[in-house]
Amino acid sequence: MTRLLKYLVLVPLAVICLAFAVANRHLVTVSFDPFDGNDVASPQITAPLFFVLFVVLIVGVVLGGVAHWLAQGGKRRAAREARADAERWKAEAERWKTESARLKAQFAPEQSALLPHNVS
Repeated sequence: MTRLLKYLVLVPLAVICLAFAVANRHLVTVSFDPFDGNDVASPQITAPLFFVLFVVLIVGVVLGGVAHWLAQGGKRRAAREARADAERWKAEAERWKTESARLKAQFAPEQSALLPHNVS
C-alpha cells in the first residue's frame, strides 16, 4: 500500500521536475560578488537555470537537515542518559533479585526447623 502511494507521489513529481528542466535549459550566470556582478574577474558560474535551481534546492535540504540535527542534540543526549539510567536500574533490579533468591535459599532450611512439626 505504501509502495503504491510512494509511486503516486514520486512519479508525478519526477515528471514535473523533468518538464521544468526541459523548459529552463537556457544558460544563466550566477555571480558570487555582491558588489559588482558585471565584472569578468569576479567569481561566477554559467550553467542552465534548472541546474542552478536544483543545486540550490539540494543545498537547502542538506543545510536544513544539518540545522535540524544540531537542534535535536539536547534531546539525543537526554535519551542517551535516560537509556543509561534504565540499564543501570535494570542491572540493580537483577542484582536484588538474585540476592533475594540467594537469601531465600540460605534461610529456608532454618525457617522450616523453627516451625512446629506434626507429631503423631
